[in-house]
Amino acid sequence: MAAANKTDNQNKHHHSSHDEHLLAALGYKQELKRSWSGFSNFAISFSVISILSGCFTTFSQAWNNGGPIAISIGWPLISFFILIIGFCMAELASAYPTSGGIYWWASKLGGAKAGFFTGWLNFIGLLAINASVVYGAATFLNITLSAYSPSYASTFFGGDYIQQQFFWFIIIMAIITMLNCFSSEVQALFNNISVWWHVFGAALVIAILIFVPSEHQSAKWVFTTQINNSGFAGSTMYWLYVLPLGFLLTQYTITGFDASAHLSEETHGAHLTAAKGIWKSIFYSAVGGYILLIAFLFAATKPDEVSSFDANVNPYGAGSVITILYHALTPMMFKIVLIISTAGQLFCAIACLTSCSRMMYAFSRDGAIPGHKRWSKVNKKYVPLNAVLASAVIGIIITLPALWKSPRGIPTAFYAVVSIGIIGLYLAFLIPIWLRWRKGDDFMQGQWNLGNKYKWMNLVAVAEIIVITIYFILPFEPAAVPGDKNFTWVAVNYAPILVGITLLLLWIWWNLSVKKWFTGPKRTIES
Repeated sequence: MAAANKTDNQNKHHHSSHDEHLLAALGYKQELKRSWSGFSNFAISFSVISILSGCFTTFSQAWNNGGPIAISIGWPLISFFILIIGFCMAELASAYPTSGGIYWWASKLGGAKAGFFTGWLNFIGLLAINASVVYGAATFLNITLSAYSPSYASTFFGGDYIQQQFFWFIIIMAIITMLNCFSSEVQALFNNISVWWHVFGAALVIAILIFVPSEHQSAKWVFTTQINNSGFAGSTMYWLYVLPLGFLLTQYTITGFDASAHLSEETHGAHLTAAKGIWKSIFYSAVGGYILLIAFLFAATKPDEVSSFDANVNPYGAGSVITILYHALTPMMFKIVLIISTAGQLFCAIACLTSCSRMMYAFSRDGAIPGHKRWSKVNKKYVPLNAVLASAVIGIIITLPALWKSPRGIPTAFYAVVSIGIIGLYLAFLIPIWLRWRKGDDFMQGQWNLGNKYKWMNLVAVAEIIVITIYFILPFEPAAVPGDKNFTWVAVNYAPILVGITLLLLWIWWNLSVKKWFTGPKRTIES
């Protein structure tokens, strides 16, 4: 046993020396503690993706915009394209295993300007993903508490569920901020536990949905039924506009896998493990998420109640998966599933804040964020504590519009934050993928690479990102369309406004100041 432990320690020392050598070649000294295994690196992306979060919280987006086929057919279709994006990013992660991740890749391949805008898009996306996951967890926690205590639902904050959810949103954000102050070993432990919670939790939910309901939908219904609760009428509108909006479920759930890249400097053998962490987290989440979602659809034996906007008929909101669970399960099983999902979402929230703070740390290390000296500091536990705190506070600020209801009762502000996250992250992914394609065979591939397959994979990835970005800046309901008789700003998808204004300000800042002093990644170690 002693000999085995000695060998393990020698292997870790060998990997650490090799990792530090690779990091030094990229210009950085080892400041973060490299204590994560390959499994832990995979675990953080798997936790950020979190099928117990996205499949539950954004299910209604697919149900209302397309119906069952937006899930049964849309999920595997979109998952395929996301996996291609993941393969493209894995190749870059293997070549450049740094915490800066996407930003560093763009800087290396396209210069300081490409790196600057990529970094900001990535940072904006991570902030929004973190905020949306925490808000989704708060929503489910609030519903779980209501299920256990009907008096709570009617008395807490006067029964105003919007205020109730935002209260728990603040509380959860505070808790995960505190948990992210622990050392990297503790963070790795959280994510390792999270993987098994997601695997066994999702398996238990699927088993419950198979054996507990007294009846199930037919396969024909699951794979052919169309539903349009969007408010946009017409067959052409359904196929070209409404159904693609339903794909937000897949695109949002399977995102955040860049976390494996952001934790590269804390992972052993990151030139291989971070690359594998990216694509494996996508693949296993796609398979597990699809089985879970199909189980939801087969249990949806009262579709009219699920689609109802009448709060007396459907108190959980039109298209909510909770309505399916409520009608299909016994009260005890209903509560068990809520607990499993809510806990999974809390694990996801912890991982999201970890990933976001590491990106902020890395980007600040190169001077790209105002107040960068403060955000690039690490404490005695090798944790960028200031970056953790700032990421949490900004996440709360951008979610403030969730305090107002939309006319049709759908969580427009939540979907807007979700869209901001998707747009920010995927546009950030697009830039280095496109630059890598332009680099061609001159690109110095890492140990994990695509060979010549990059020639078509990069282009497919870029095309998919462009298409989904266009769709997710569009209105979610007619009342959000300028000129509509029922137009109201409360219904507006503010994703393009926030992202557009931010990019405009960054462009102005770049031209007036940044381009004069920002040179991209700064070396913190001499050659």
